[in-house]
Amino acid sequence: MVPLRKQLVTKYAVILVLPLFVAALYADLIWSPDDRVLGASQRIFYFHMGAAVVAALAFTLTFGASLGYLLIKDLRWDHMAAASAEIGTVFTAMVLFSGILWGKAAWGVWWTWDPRLTSTLILWVLFAGYLLLREWSEDLGKRATYSAVLAIVAYIDVPIDYMAVRWWRSVHPVVITTQGIHMAPKMVDAMLLSMVAMMAIFVIWMVIRMRLLDAEWRLRQIYQRRHQVLEDPPSS
Repeated sequence: MVPLRKQLVTKYAVILVLPLFVAALYADLIWSPDDRVLGASQRIFYFHMGAAVVAALAFTLTFGASLGYLLIKDLRWDHMAAASAEIGTVFTAMVLFSGILWGKAAWGVWWTWDPRLTSTLILWVLFAGYLLLREWSEDLGKRATYSAVLAIVAYIDVPIDYMAVRWWRSVHPVVITTQGIHMAPKMVDAMLLSMVAMMAIFVIWMVIRMRLLDAEWRLRQIYQRRHQVLEDPPSS
């Protein structure tokens, strides 16, 4: 597929996702009912939950792509891992911010060292460190290897984050259990629509970031080849 066609596909994908995002906003902010206890502040939960699902998906993809790089040593796997980690870190920040807002309304405090909140903060710090590590090395091979190892180790916190409310005493609500989703039907629909919209945004964002990283890698190769030619001119 030529670059122009790729750009057109991305453009049309964005156009298709916009109505989905608008529908999710409408469902979250207007269509779904207020909570009997929390009132309108319950609507923060839909964004919070959607961002949490996308963050977990992104870090899972980073984990898989990092394993792929270590096994195959193809930088395209590294690009996938890096792009997904960037997006996952942004969505984890959204989880923390929305959780702080929701927690203030629900618990009366901006922050508490609850197991789920603490493990989510640790997750954000770990992958922010992953992104910083990638800036410290100019050697693409070493950068990819070191960051892949860190991503695999950091991913251990993803299942810990999910299970935190089940393993330890927590004030964080458990909405989804083996018995189902403990919310009103309209609230469930709004939450699911928000998840789908955010996952669609994640997919488009991933495609764009991977293209940019691939273009950066190709430009670096061109620069290195030209630099080598200038340093080693052909003998007469």
